[in-house]
Amino acid sequence: MCGIIGIVGVKPVASLLIDGLKRLEYRGYDSAGIATLEGGKLARRRAPGKLFNLEKLVDEQPIGGTIGIGHTRWATHGAPSENNAHPHATAEVAIVHNGIIENFRELKRELEAAGRVFTSDTDTEIVAHLVSLYIGQGMSPRHAAATAFKRLQGAFSLVLMFSGVEDLLIGARRGTPLAVGVGTGEMYLASDAIALAPYTSSICYLADGDWVEITRDGFKVYDVDDQPVERAVRQSHVTGAMIGKGNFSHFMQKEIYEQTEALTDTLNAFVHPSTGHIALPEMDVDFASLSRITIIACGTAYLAGFVAKYWLERIARIPVEIDIASEFRYREAPLPEKGLALFISQSGETLDTLEALRYCRRQGQYILSIVNVPESTIARESDSVLYTLAGPEIGVASTKAFTTQLSVLACLAIAIARARKTVSTEDENRLALALRDAPSRIAQVLHLEEQVRDLTRRFTDVRDVLYLGRGSSYPIALEGALKLKEISYIHAEGYAAGELKHGPIALIDESVPVVVVAPHDALFEKVASNVQEVAARGGRIILISDKKGIETIGSLATATLEMPEIDGFVAPILYAVPVQLLAYHTAVHKGTDVDQPRNLAKSVTVE
Repeated sequence: MCGIIGIVGVKPVASLLIDGLKRLEYRGYDSAGIATLEGGKLARRRAPGKLFNLEKLVDEQPIGGTIGIGHTRWATHGAPSENNAHPHATAEVAIVHNGIIENFRELKRELEAAGRVFTSDTDTEIVAHLVSLYIGQGMSPRHAAATAFKRLQGAFSLVLMFSGVEDLLIGARRGTPLAVGVGTGEMYLASDAIALAPYTSSICYLADGDWVEITRDGFKVYDVDDQPVERAVRQSHVTGAMIGKGNFSHFMQKEIYEQTEALTDTLNAFVHPSTGHIALPEMDVDFASLSRITIIACGTAYLAGFVAKYWLERIARIPVEIDIASEFRYREAPLPEKGLALFISQSGETLDTLEALRYCRRQGQYILSIVNVPESTIARESDSVLYTLAGPEIGVASTKAFTTQLSVLACLAIAIARARKTVSTEDENRLALALRDAPSRIAQVLHLEEQVRDLTRRFTDVRDVLYLGRGSSYPIALEGALKLKEISYIHAEGYAAGELKHGPIALIDESVPVVVVAPHDALFEKVASNVQEVAARGGRIILISDKKGIETIGSLATATLEMPEIDGFVAPILYAVPVQLLAYHTAVHKGTDVDQPRNLAKSVTVE
């Protein structure tokens, strides 16, 4: 949730820390801060709000030093303020932290009884005081840190820097990610490889429970029992060019346009180039004998799984249960023997999803995950992984990650249907061809951006928007509403169109836009009836459909958006794009922060 960076280098690190935080700001932007050692003494600069406030402060009040730590915060404990901003420090240690220390109250009471005085409302500050207490008892920085880590409960990653110790950072990882960057005469710690892209491509991802010492000459990793362990150093494919905005106004706009390439790359990994058939990597699971699939995810990834439920049940004829990760494991759901649990996460670090995965592991499920980050925790803890090749996604509102997840799920549905003999060879070829055609169709939709921009002028001053869809378009209606809420702060709800008359229709009047996601498919006539009901009550209908659909009911709409014709199986992938554009341009018209909407962060690594 928060972004962490640490550098042990040979040149002044303040500007490097801030540059690294800029690449991590998608993880949190309530406040930010850095700390360095100047002449062996801790020096800090912290500022509430966006990172440019910190950058301005450091320009006005420079700090030197060749070792330092930095942090960009998404608030959990304590409101955004300078006092609550990281790094937190005592005379002996400065610390940055991502996650939650669940037993901080009892530790704080213990530390206050020992005479420690706190200046913030955060759970993080107790770690600094705990380490300082142990140092005061004669422990070395390494011993004090290792002893403190054992006292902490919760999910966290931490980086510590010590007064008077010019060549040491200590990091720890439990539940939330932390990576070591290997340089020449310089070493790094960060929440993910994106922060380190300009500095090094050699990355070591710590395993859960690890802690690490880094110096200018290298690093040593210890496991949860403080035993030295070897962790592989891998080459990251993230580059600085991947995380720039280019000529686009926002990361979200850039990532919407990157969907054609991201889908092409992802599909090329799963569709055989000569036969056109779906080819998944080998898995130690028999799709034909499965009795049920359980899909678990959060947010937009959950809605991708919701679309997959329609696909899997319809063409693979297999029952599918789908649940929100944060609810799933607390229901203690009974799971079928030798069942398949499918997890979807862009980052592969979503803590709710990870804990649900571990629950399913204990229940004897085969774990299959769909992730965008190969070295992520979810990928490492899965039996098999299907990768989306979306590249880094910086905008908080997911776009290309969503459509690449859908493309992988569509491939999986076809492969399972083939294994279960519920799809003919002719239909399999048709579906695979429709999938391969999706990127070019998305390119056509992107040409409608000016038309979408004009449509959004109708949304600027509204308070509520409804999105309707049926069948596999229903999750796209939910996704459209989620996107609008996330970045424009307009209240929006998605509904199954057939449920309209069971309550939501009471909301319809001339002030409420109703976005209808309605490809001309087998359920179109049902949707048309629902549109008639909205029109009869004065609703302002924005119809997203193809030529045939618009010819049929376009006269009832206030505005229409004509989509390319495409096989109904692939329609959810295609129709995701206009609802993304609708949300994006509404937010631009309203002047909200598109890439960093209030109260949200990209990677949710706390429960």
